[in-house]
Amino acid sequence: MTRAVLPNIAFGELLSAITVAEGAHDQIPVRAPYTGETVASLPACRVEDVERAMSLAREAQSEWAGANFGERARVLLRFHDLLLDRQQEALDIIQVETGKSRAHAFEEVLDTAAVARYYARRAERLLRTRRRKGAIPLLTRTHESRVPIGVVGFITPWNFPLTLGITDVIPALLAGNAVGLKPDPHASFTALWAVRLLRDCGLPRDVMGVVTGGPETGQAVVERADYVMFTGSNRAGRKIAAKAGERLIGCSLELGGKNPLIVLPDADLRAAAEGAVRACFAGAGQVCVSVERIYAHGDVYEKFIPLLIDRVKGIRLGAAFDYSMDVGSLTTEGQLSQVEAHVKDAVERGAVVLAGGRRRPDLGPLFFEPTILSGLRPGMKAFEEETFGPVAAVYSVASEEEAIAAANATRYGLSASVWTGNARRGERFARAIQAGSVNVNEGYAAAWGSVDAPIGGMKESGLVPRHGADGILKFTRSKTIATQRLMPIAASRGIPQEFFSRWMTRLLRILRHIPWLG
Repeated sequence: MTRAVLPNIAFGELLSAITVAEGAHDQIPVRAPYTGETVASLPACRVEDVERAMSLAREAQSEWAGANFGERARVLLRFHDLLLDRQQEALDIIQVETGKSRAHAFEEVLDTAAVARYYARRAERLLRTRRRKGAIPLLTRTHESRVPIGVVGFITPWNFPLTLGITDVIPALLAGNAVGLKPDPHASFTALWAVRLLRDCGLPRDVMGVVTGGPETGQAVVERADYVMFTGSNRAGRKIAAKAGERLIGCSLELGGKNPLIVLPDADLRAAAEGAVRACFAGAGQVCVSVERIYAHGDVYEKFIPLLIDRVKGIRLGAAFDYSMDVGSLTTEGQLSQVEAHVKDAVERGAVVLAGGRRRPDLGPLFFEPTILSGLRPGMKAFEEETFGPVAAVYSVASEEEAIAAANATRYGLSASVWTGNARRGERFARAIQAGSVNVNEGYAAAWGSVDAPIGGMKESGLVPRHGADGILKFTRSKTIATQRLMPIAASRGIPQEFFSRWMTRLLRILRHIPWLG
């Protein structure tokens, strides 16, 4: 098969989005997963670069916070429109950097536009000053307001460079914060493109400082931010949480998942098979909410598995900068090695490959076939660890109770999927699953796309969700202002403390029977 021809992208022009100090920098090569060729390089920013970017952001933050919500929202609505207008540029860069198919790259454009529109329209309402019940009814007037934290540090991953590079930044900006962004070096150019687009839409340059580099650069961001948002591995997440705790700043983490999909006896099996394929192999399985465990009820297991395998074998795997391929490449050599190791370990220990299972160097250096395994058991890497690739295992369960127990038998709790012919039954079933989001009759997109609702992890899958009110409130601090009128909350001069105590006791007893007063 002929290798894909990479589109002509002006990577050098995008480097202007980075905030760098003077002097020479080591260079980080950036390779295209489809072909393995080096397409550009990034500066390995030093501590002084991070210091400069964060200092400039801190200086610019107060003026940005002083702009009204309407001004900030107009920048993000222009970004929404321009992103849709120039989506072909975004899709090309995403594919060159990640190797995912164009359809899966388009999911990032859809998601980013939806988040920009949602927060641009809702930020003012979500952050408005609210009246709260005062200490003494009628005498105490109390309000709660939300104020920006300051400079928010973002350390973003390579698997969704537009979505995870920008969509959390959007509510932080709308809340009046400045931003220090450190994207993963495997996929920084997508984020740089988006930052330039935001600046074209009116975002002041220094409000969003950008640095590129490895873990040392990210650590420097964490050490200078007022709040940290991180998406990535559990190992790195623990380190960031520890550093944030040491500095007494907040953090939001989205970490790993070993996400289950359950097929109940009354499910539409063809729809479930189709949905499972989307849920397992979007982005070549390199999605935090990807399904890696499929549990089919014993009553339908023998019917469901052939439908699933048939659909998997029909997947169009390959490199193309159009919509002709269903699934693309893995992104890094490390991820391919992990996928191969998990499959090899499972097979050597007795698992059976029902579909796929092979590396495909004929298609490109990092391609691996969408794979379905059966016979996994404890002790196998693919049974216990997150594979983060195009590999899923199937299991038969005898009852709903067994399905729930199996779904919850993991240290993770990010996402889950339930398939049934009865939506209410599915919702009842979903409540028993320990995951931050559960989709009924959908793989992951329904919950993820419902940006008015929070999405995050339970157990070891993370802290503090994104999306919805939580997704913007976390980038603010609450401030309470209470104004006391007519008399203080204390015994006034000349009033005995004993009299005041009896009077306050009587008032509390009265308030106990008047709910609307307190």
